[in-house]
Amino acid sequence: MTTKQRVTFPSGEATLTGNLFLPDTETPAPGIVVAGTWTSVKELMADRYAQRLAERGYAALSFDFTGFGESGGEPRDVEDPTRKVRDIHHAVTCLATHPAIDGDRLGALGICAAAMYMADNAAHDPRIGSLALVAPWLHDAAICEAAYGGADAVTQKIETAREARARFAETGEIDYVPVVSTTDPRAAMPYDIDFYLNPARGGIPAWPNRFAVMAWQDWLTYDSITLAPQITQPTLLVHSQDAAIPDGAHRFHAGLAGPKDIYWTQGTQFDFYDQEPQVTLAADTVAAHFGRSLR
Repeated sequence: MTTKQRVTFPSGEATLTGNLFLPDTETPAPGIVVAGTWTSVKELMADRYAQRLAERGYAALSFDFTGFGESGGEPRDVEDPTRKVRDIHHAVTCLATHPAIDGDRLGALGICAAAMYMADNAAHDPRIGSLALVAPWLHDAAICEAAYGGADAVTQKIETAREARARFAETGEIDYVPVVSTTDPRAAMPYDIDFYLNPARGGIPAWPNRFAVMAWQDWLTYDSITLAPQITQPTLLVHSQDAAIPDGAHRFHAGLAGPKDIYWTQGTQFDFYDQEPQVTLAADTVAAHFGRSLR
C-alpha cells in the first residue's frame, strides 16, 4: 500500500511541482529523487518508477523540471542541463526536509538523459548516498558525433542553436520543433518511435512533443563521462546492449571512483520506460542496490 502526495518546492525563481510516493511505514523511509528522459514530464516514466520504489519501501519523488509540465519557470520546454541539475539539487532538499523521510538516507535514480543530470548532482551533492541509472544516456563530444551524424552535423546543430538563442534574446520568441516526428526532418528525433507517438504510452496530453532549437548547444556540449571520477557514492547502472549508446555506459562505469556495478539485461531503450519485464526488473535491481547502500 502506498500513498501519493502532490508537493511543490522552490528552485531558483520557479516553483516546481512533483508527486511524492510514500510507502506504508510508521518510520521515516529512505528518500529517492527520480527523473526521466530529455524533454519529459513526470507522467512519462518518472512517476512509474517512483511508484515502484514506494512499493518496495522507499519514499520517491518525481517532479517536473523548470519550464516543463506543471512546474513554473520560463522559458518553457527548453532542455537546459545546468537548470535541470539545479532542480535536482532542490528536489533533494524537498526530500531531506520532509517529515516522512530519513534525510540521512537519500538516493537518486535517473532514467535515460536524467542519468547525466543525476550524476552531475551526485558529483557535487554529499547528501546523495547512492546513485542508480536505468537505460542511461551518457554522452560526451565523441558520443554525440557518433549519435548525431558526425562532427559537421553536430557543428551545424550548434550553429542553428546559437541563431535560435539570438532570436530569443532579441524577440522573446522560441523556435520549437517536434521532439519526435516521422514527417518533420527538423525534429530532435526524426524517427517513428512508438513510445512517444502512441497515446497509450508516452504520447499523452501532458507532454507537448516540442524541442527548443536553442537547446542543441547546451545538450551537445554537455560532457557527462568526465563526471564519473568525481562520483564516490555506490553507483548502479542497468542497461542493455540493444538500448541507447551502451558505449557511454561502459566508459562512465569504468571511470567511477566509488563502489560500482553494472547489470546488463535485454531490451530496447524504450522498453525500460514502460514495458515488462524491463520495468519490474529494473525496479527490483535498483531497489536492491539502494537497500545495500542506504543503510
